[in-house]
Amino acid sequence: MGCQYYAPTDNGADSFTVAMPRLTVGRGTLSEVGERSAKLGMRRVALFTDPQLASGPLVKIASESLTNAGIDVATFSDIRVEPDDDSVERGAAFLRQGKFDGVVSVGGGSVIDTAKAAMVLLCHGGDVIDYFAPPVGQGKPIAGPLLPHIACATTSGTGSECTSISVLRINQLNTKFVIASPYMLPDAAIVDPQCCDSLPANVVASTGFDLCCHALECYTARAYTEHAKIESPNARQYIQGANPFSEMAAREAMSIVGKYLVRGVNDVQDTEARDQLMWGATLAGIAFGNSGTHLPHAMSYGVTHLMNDIVTDGYPISSPFIPHGISVIVSAPSIFRYTAEATPKRHLQGAEFLLADAKGATPDDAGEVLSKRMIDLMKATHMPNGLSAVGFKSEHVSALATSSMRQGRAIANAPRESNVVDLENMYTNALSYW
Repeated sequence: MGCQYYAPTDNGADSFTVAMPRLTVGRGTLSEVGERSAKLGMRRVALFTDPQLASGPLVKIASESLTNAGIDVATFSDIRVEPDDDSVERGAAFLRQGKFDGVVSVGGGSVIDTAKAAMVLLCHGGDVIDYFAPPVGQGKPIAGPLLPHIACATTSGTGSECTSISVLRINQLNTKFVIASPYMLPDAAIVDPQCCDSLPANVVASTGFDLCCHALECYTARAYTEHAKIESPNARQYIQGANPFSEMAAREAMSIVGKYLVRGVNDVQDTEARDQLMWGATLAGIAFGNSGTHLPHAMSYGVTHLMNDIVTDGYPISSPFIPHGISVIVSAPSIFRYTAEATPKRHLQGAEFLLADAKGATPDDAGEVLSKRMIDLMKATHMPNGLSAVGFKSEHVSALATSSMRQGRAIANAPRESNVVDLENMYTNALSYW
């Protein structure tokens, strides 16, 4: 708590709040969802999942566990990967019709985020866009609790099972924004590494870089003491800037990426590596769920807004589609070169947690050392070589920057201030790396 990074500032926050669900981690724990749901008083459950998982073994395990616990189950799977407001509206309608008293989500971030937002509409009404911050939405607060929710992660990246946010595409604007509220935090989370055993290498890589950037961003985010003080404890969000708790989880998550990402991607039989990545994703979710992300995620939304005529191996989704983790990592090395000038020691420490070769490096070298380590990990896991490898050219840079400037909350959480010209420069430097 006495660390210089969290030094008090005039009119800045002088406290932080930490929250996470009741968390169960371990192989085979997906089969516990029935007993855990019953403990929360659920008698009729809406099981949210996606079309690819709906008829597979993981949903079967969860459904049978719920049924064996005496719980009535109905499944909703009409969810878009990279979910949108239409998915949420359909989910809310399903909840209204079914008269459920609890929700279980089995899937990646798309499924879990859809479940959270659908419950918001069920319990508090309105349209999805109402809950986004201005100027996009009305900034409508979520006034109270949702249904009991158990989130069961099936990817090792998003960490949504441990966060109080939902990231959704607004179709009329063709881009993604974030709804945040402490009430959206799941009551319980189940992290069963066996859920990732069959994931293709490219999916493990993409979600692994999402995990990597979650951890790095919350570790290097602006300190909570530099954010404005909020007097009402009930008005505080968990997206509050870097703090001692979030950095503790982020450090371990980064170390896991450094040790296990390449192994987990390149060897499907390496269950140790994949189990560790699953744990790292949850730690990173806990970390950024209590601090927030910054520029790499803010700028990823410009990429998914303007993507065109592209598909990605390992994902059975029609064009245009760039997985979230890839949309984040393609710009991240360029971004961390930029942000390192603000907090060089913090960035150099991040590089060291990722097992970068930092021998003889000084804080002045931090941006280059961290960027090089990320690029080396990208190469070793067969990721695209920057924005040019996912269809963007120099003439797209201005539009990318203009789109991403709408992500005010994340941009304000970065350790270095930036304007549209700064974003243009970062995108330009992210066009290719090798």
